Amino acid sequence: MVVAAWGLKVDRWSDRVVLAGFRIAAFLVVAACLMRPGLALSSAVPQRNVLAVLLDDSRSMQIADAGKDRRVAAEQRVFGDSTALVRQLGDRFALRFFRFAADAAPINTVADLHASGTRTDIAASLESARQELADVPLGGIVVVSDGADNAAGDLTATLLALRARHVPVYTVGVGRERFDRDLSIDRFELPATTLAGAGVAATVSLGIRGVAGDSAALTVEADGHIVAARQVLLPAHREVVDVPLRLPPLPAGTHTIAVRVAPLKGEMVTENNDAAAMLRVRPARERVLYFEGSPRYEFPFIRRAIAGDSGLQMAALLRSAKGKFLRLNVLDSLDLIGGFPTRPEELFRYRALILGDVEASYFTGDQLRMIADFVDRRGGALIALGGRNALAEGNYGGTPVADALPFALDAQPHRADTLAVTLKVHPTDAGLVHPALQLGTTLTQDTARWDSLPAVTSVNQPGTVRPGATVLLSGRSTPRGPDRPVLAVQHYGRGIAAVLDIQDSWLWKMDPRSPVEDQSFETFWRQLIRWSLDQVPDRVEVTPVPARVGPGEPVTVEVRAVDSLYHDMNDASVTAHVTSPSGHTVDVPLAWTLREDGTYSAKYVPTEQGTYQLTADARRGNDTVRSAVGGILVDGRGADMERAELRTPLLERIASETGGKYYPIDALQQLPEDVTLTESGIVAHESRDLWDMPVVLLLLLLLLGAEWGYRRWRGLA
Repeated sequence: MVVAAWGLKVDRWSDRVVLAGFRIAAFLVVAACLMRPGLALSSAVPQRNVLAVLLDDSRSMQIADAGKDRRVAAEQRVFGDSTALVRQLGDRFALRFFRFAADAAPINTVADLHASGTRTDIAASLESARQELADVPLGGIVVVSDGADNAAGDLTATLLALRARHVPVYTVGVGRERFDRDLSIDRFELPATTLAGAGVAATVSLGIRGVAGDSAALTVEADGHIVAARQVLLPAHREVVDVPLRLPPLPAGTHTIAVRVAPLKGEMVTENNDAAAMLRVRPARERVLYFEGSPRYEFPFIRRAIAGDSGLQMAALLRSAKGKFLRLNVLDSLDLIGGFPTRPEELFRYRALILGDVEASYFTGDQLRMIADFVDRRGGALIALGGRNALAEGNYGGTPVADALPFALDAQPHRADTLAVTLKVHPTDAGLVHPALQLGTTLTQDTARWDSLPAVTSVNQPGTVRPGATVLLSGRSTPRGPDRPVLAVQHYGRGIAAVLDIQDSWLWKMDPRSPVEDQSFETFWRQLIRWSLDQVPDRVEVTPVPARVGPGEPVTVEVRAVDSLYHDMNDASVTAHVTSPSGHTVDVPLAWTLREDGTYSAKYVPTEQGTYQLTADARRGNDTVRSAVGGILVDGRGADMERAELRTPLLERIASETGGKYYPIDALQQLPEDVTLTESGIVAHESRDLWDMPVVLLLLLLLLGAEWGYRRWRGLA
């Protein structure tokens, strides 16, 4: 039997634990009161601050999934002039209403909402509203939207700026997070440019909601004319399916490429069944330099394959003996007279470099750095071939060139194998849809053509594939052997580098079992080089952001300008020339953006529907360079219906990163109270004592009463 501290007899261990718990809790409450805790509150002074209310006015707000209403109707019903919510907010703040889509603009009444904007840019709209109210005490911002942001605005920077100014954003979600039945074009991938004379590979991503098992008709139009069509069986258990497309060769110029999928019966939304992009077809022949260190069969076969392509002009350089070179298809008698270029301006006039079987020791240290700069700074394409004196076997490991390659070469010198490894090559999953490897007109034909090609050989150990690289071709020495990479590509700086670590791709042409008319070898090499050239920038590059807008919506015209050595120019005079569909040309001066070297930008607002042509020139001293022609597509459809389901995570992120809160549109009862607790604008600071509150006394009495009651219940009193 044990005697407790308060003179009580306690017989059991469990009783002692319970009683001690009540007493410790009571002691902690008393101790907390002695520390005199308090709560500091900041609240907006009534009618001394402005509350901005941004209402989404984009086309996605036309969708009728907010109960029985369209989304815009739900906005108007909840935030109408005489609603209870607006009255409560108006008692605390001076309200300023804005409509927003691509940008924010003040409105007098929610009746001015028409859900007609073709693009949603929440970042630009928040910044526009903040600047509009820069001279007044801004207590907070309320954003009412479906979150279908499809612009390229820097949302992170905007949210950081609002948080730094202690301006909370309260987001209100409208619509449904998932449609019951819908087929949409979520993404349309198309190269910005391509060379004339060749087909174009594109990819369409279809979003699937409740239509699995149906068949969809997909068509592609170029300038209003159907150029491709296919039927797509929508798979089960998947919400997105990628559909590769092949477009036929198009004439030189700027083309509007539209892809459409026929609406299915019972779709909730049909406005998201189409997408469009601009494609520039370049007419000029683009120069490629091919350098081989010694005569081998690969050299003449690759040359002949490229010679039949009207869009490519290959200068070939073959080292026939020490200090002697065979020069083919050079510009003049002095071109490459001393062998491989020794100055950047000589090498940088080419857009692609094919590096054959030549050892690293042939090049000087400056030349090796120049090759790396050709990819990194100039933005050129480098294709390194396999061979006994190439890659790691050519002692390239540890050189600047090795840093650009998609394989991590061993810095220790390798000896080429005495016997070559025979490889049966096949495309990887990424290679099957890659434009460089499409040998047929369909995926089935592609697979069959690659399976029919003869085996080739390699004498190289390629090394580990870098994390950012993509393997397009793999090879096996035996039918059940492990795969080893054969062709890999990666972005390096502004350019692209590829490694093809085989030494005799010409066997795909000359194998006795290959049909005479088989063009797989030629097709592969032409497409590989063409694809690499599509990524190479000019000295002046003009880009509209976004490239598709509605009339009256702003476009940011961005220009990147470099000098003859491809160093960024920050002191150039840059002007964009915008030609409307009616033929009227406007000159738009651009200013250096400060955030990135060599980049200039300005706003332009197109008003006509149709295709605008866009060029730019950069002048510095006597050096004037003009860009190629780009395009802006202006129509009433825009991109706002893409992925138009309610994006709750995005709206929650906006609220949490600025100190606000997210609400569904049918649960706004707490919004008037929450927006009052702010540190922005004119606020009143209040300090409340937490220890001197009736609830604390009640808690203490409850604990003591519970302890006494337990003792009575257990017969210990």
